[in-house]
Amino acid sequence: MTTAETRTGRCPVIHNGGEDYGYEPFQMKDPFPSYERLREEAPIAFDERIGYYVVTRYDDIKAIFADPHTFSSENTAAPVRPYGPPAKQIMADGGFSVYSGLSSRQPPEHTRIRSAVVKGFTPRRLRQLEPAIRERVTELLDAMLGAPDEQGEIVRDIAYDLPTETILKLIGADPHMVTTFKRWSDSRAAMTWADLDDEQQIPHAHNLVDYWQECQRIVSRWKESPGDNFTSDLLRAQAEGDPITDHEIASVLYSLLFAGHETTTTLIANTLRVLLPAREQWQAIVADPTAIPAAVEEVLRYSGSIVAWRRRATRDAEIAGVPIPQGADILLVIGSANRDASRFPDPDAFDVSRPNVREHLSFGFGIHTCIGAPLARMQVKVVLEELTRRVPQLRAVDPDGIEFRENLSFRVPTAVPVAWDEV
Repeated sequence: MTTAETRTGRCPVIHNGGEDYGYEPFQMKDPFPSYERLREEAPIAFDERIGYYVVTRYDDIKAIFADPHTFSSENTAAPVRPYGPPAKQIMADGGFSVYSGLSSRQPPEHTRIRSAVVKGFTPRRLRQLEPAIRERVTELLDAMLGAPDEQGEIVRDIAYDLPTETILKLIGADPHMVTTFKRWSDSRAAMTWADLDDEQQIPHAHNLVDYWQECQRIVSRWKESPGDNFTSDLLRAQAEGDPITDHEIASVLYSLLFAGHETTTTLIANTLRVLLPAREQWQAIVADPTAIPAAVEEVLRYSGSIVAWRRRATRDAEIAGVPIPQGADILLVIGSANRDASRFPDPDAFDVSRPNVREHLSFGFGIHTCIGAPLARMQVKVVLEELTRRVPQLRAVDPDGIEFRENLSFRVPTAVPVAWDEV
């Protein structure tokens, strides 16, 4: 019996070698067959390659989300591979002191900060953004449809710029810094969820320092002269007595400037990647645009941006009868939960008319439910409304050939090529 087997008791162990259940935690090309095997054969398994208990069934994952006192989010933004000495030194020298915006914080601290954040993330502010989002989608679509070869690429032509520009506008950051923030966000994703050695971490560590310093500058700028933006809303809440510090506001921006656009870029890309090959489903929303919100929910269920999230046991506990020791790290495979047949009949079928689709867990559940979900949904809805209206003949090009980045938590297509015929 191995050490891992002794530690996990009745829990199956995924060994170094990678053939157990076909599960490869960083491979995102098509992880769903391995998710199905895990749900059926080892719904709670310990993966000794990453040191996490891997949980794959819907009911178990939802119950963990619903119990933040036992299953803490403190490791959500922790690096999968710890920072090496060179990266630590770079970040220390650069004054990198961000902890978390909301995702890794615990009550009562989480409750205190979230109560201030929701005052800035209001329906009114989101409604204010929609006309600018639609105008920008129109501009991006004009440019894409002007291609002489009648071919485009969704990530490059639409999904890359739109969510970043939207979140920069919301926060009050420089709208010309899209490329810079994308580079910083790529580094954050790599440092947190990828498997980098010490040397590979070095350029990303420099980027994280620059990223954090810019977040602090944004707070300082709007504190001196408040404006009509999310950052100013938080600073006004602070001035009116909400106990949130400048450092915490900068930390919220650090998280939101990543989470608020990176996953939405991926969601837009995945929406077209999934919908376009499903021609009957595409034609259904072309014929009836009121069906678009439901189609977005089905994409979130069927192929969401985030396929795995993390928790840590604060005490000895059990998940589905399997003992979990205090301090254990847990990987919640949301991409598997969303295809659990016990919750979603015929789960591998993409069906925009699925009646219970909003029960998916792609935005989490409980106190840490994604605060930016309404903004993400709105942006994808606007993109689909404009695409179906202006280019209903849009089609996918080689959808089976699309590749995905290697990552523990995010399922990110590198490109989604499309084409159309002039009508």
